[in-house]
Amino acid sequence: MHYLTFRELQAKLGGRGRSTIYRDLEAGRLPQPVKLGSRLYWPESEIDAAMEKLAE
Repeated sequence: MHYLTFRELQAKLGGRGRSTIYRDLEAGRLPQPVKLGSRLYWPESEIDAAMEKLAE
């Protein structure tokens, strides 16, 4: 399983801003991150699934 950093997540989402991404997290449009150590990561497979769901 591959995990995305915040910068990789931004790039995958087309350069979205930080506040827009956190707004999407609060609204449930994006999956919640996983905390590893002191950093947040997003499972790439879950981001791909969320993007497909939003495209429908």
